[in-house]
Amino acid sequence: MLALRCAGHAWGLRAVAPAWLRGPPGRSLVLARPAGVAGARYQREREAVIPRERALSLSAAAVVNSAPRPLQPYLRLMRLDKPIGTWLLYLPCTWSISLAAEPGCFPDWYMLSLFGTGAVLMRGAGCTVNDMWDRDYDKKVKRTANRPIAAGDISTFQSFLFLGGQLTLALCILLCLNYYSIVLGAASLLLVITYPLMKRITYWPQLALGLTFNWGALLGWSAIKGSCDPSVCLPLYFSGVMWTLIYDTIYAHQDKKDDALIGLKSTALLFRENTKQWLSGFGVAMLGALSLVGANSGQTAPYYAAVAAVGAHLAHQIYTLDIHRSEDCWDKFTSNRTIGILLFLGIILGNLWKEKKTEETKKPEDHRIEN
Repeated sequence: MLALRCAGHAWGLRAVAPAWLRGPPGRSLVLARPAGVAGARYQREREAVIPRERALSLSAAAVVNSAPRPLQPYLRLMRLDKPIGTWLLYLPCTWSISLAAEPGCFPDWYMLSLFGTGAVLMRGAGCTVNDMWDRDYDKKVKRTANRPIAAGDISTFQSFLFLGGQLTLALCILLCLNYYSIVLGAASLLLVITYPLMKRITYWPQLALGLTFNWGALLGWSAIKGSCDPSVCLPLYFSGVMWTLIYDTIYAHQDKKDDALIGLKSTALLFRENTKQWLSGFGVAMLGALSLVGANSGQTAPYYAAVAAVGAHLAHQIYTLDIHRSEDCWDKFTSNRTIGILLFLGIILGNLWKEKKTEETKKPEDHRIEN
């Protein structure tokens, strides 16, 4: 009798196990797997939850996970599941395009869209090149061991063909621009191909990345104006390079232990405990260059307010950074998208403000002419 009662209790526990083992929505606590009829019901319920979660999620990772399975390794290769890199490549383009707009006007939305598409393709191409160069190193680093080439999901030949497709589409985007911009854009290809190699030969690969990722600061202006104005484009480009040194040094602190073991170099390994002092110096240089950009392009109060907000964000980011916690480094790294968007909005509002000032100054001039 006692045995039958215990058996009944055991069956009851198995029956209710699926409810509490699943835990909160979206988190499956794999502590035990019930068997028999209850186990089958658990599996059906679990499979029913997963599609709903994917359908409701709008994150980039969820979109990639919902794509056809043969396509997923290629989407991960171009980092579509981690769009922060695309943002950091695209935002300097938006700054330049917005600065080149006529006073009182919004930036060219067609150019912003064109450069946005180009940023997705070129960031994907850069990641493909990076993973092709680093396939042997990626296998030895915990964070990168699951990348498609390192994990064997995509062969080197397949990645080479995929790279060719991305560059072909990017060329189609480039050919929509003027001749000056076509030549200027093509010149960046050398940087795209070589910057992944810099971590093997110098402690400053972040500088090489900055030179590559901020090429749009030159290209956006030339796409609107037909050529570059050095007084605006060069300090804007310089400020972007300083910005990249900040966020990519923070990013590199995630892998510093593995990099040291396998012989790769980075500013994180170079600066070590002095990282915050270096980042502060880069931040001051960035803000100084942005102030020069504003002065040379006739910017107004909203622009300088945005620069001040950028400075406050950088100060908080650097002051609260914990270089010994990978999670904090990643959070600080991704927060740089906010910096780029703040500056973009400041440029737009500053440019729109010019219209009001221009109209106010025109009235006295027109009155004098009439007299």
